[in-house]
Amino acid sequence: MKSFGRIVVCGVGLIGGSFALALKARGLVREVVGLGRRMSTLEEAKSLGVIDTIATGWAEALEGAELVLLAMPVGQMDETMRAMAPHLAPGTLVTDAGSTKRDVIEGIYAHLSEHVANVVPAHPIAGAEKSGPSAARAELCAGRKVVLTPLPENDADAIERVREAWLATGGVLYEMSPAEHDRVFATVSHLPHLLAYALVHDVAQRENAGQLFGYAASGFRDFTRIASSHPEMWRDICVANRHALLGELDAYLAELAGIKALLEEGDGPALESLFKEARDKRDAWLAGQYNI
Repeated sequence: MKSFGRIVVCGVGLIGGSFALALKARGLVREVVGLGRRMSTLEEAKSLGVIDTIATGWAEALEGAELVLLAMPVGQMDETMRAMAPHLAPGTLVTDAGSTKRDVIEGIYAHLSEHVANVVPAHPIAGAEKSGPSAARAELCAGRKVVLTPLPENDADAIERVREAWLATGGVLYEMSPAEHDRVFATVSHLPHLLAYALVHDVAQRENAGQLFGYAASGFRDFTRIASSHPEMWRDICVANRHALLGELDAYLAELAGIKALLEEGDGPALESLFKEARDKRDAWLAGQYNI
């Protein structure tokens, strides 16, 4: 693929930093410019070789830029797009890494309508429970799904160029509509994070929390691993996708109510049947039987 000259990464943590490192590792970018809220984070990213240059504002960052990745929490997308719009050149490509798409696309239409042909939304399914520049790694997206949610106004060449950039990270690309994206990930990503946070919070509030955490072992650790994720990021995701997430939460509460009834009845065979069905479906998923 054709390399990039200058790219801008706004949000140089896990996702943004890994994107930059992947392109650098393949020799596909001449200069990575970092932009963000905290100078200490930007300086750390530069010291680690994640970025080459620190910009203090959009006018400086966007001068000569070919591609911009917006990799901050989705709650900051709207204000970020508003700030960058006056300095964005007509030919500059923009993509994002937001875990929700409806709110991101609303921001695009509100602030980047003159540039919408070159703004191609995306979502790399490659998160981890750690954050910050030190967590970034070039291979983060390798073999992982990256979902593009192109807009009707997108230029075909812009979609292809953004596709190439994400392919350069090692990602396996798929396309979905923004609405379908938000419904799907409310189920398989946003709800699990909500549940993990809720369980840890519940245990932490109890009078014998120290004892409970002291006896917690691999089952608790594995179930709650994602509760170590970035709180601000997941706050924004849950609020942005709350309508779909509330529907999923209602469905999960109904499932729990059914399990509660089985427990109250002491219905062991029914519980075993439910557990076996769940185990078999999970094993099938792990074996790749549900590949898209």
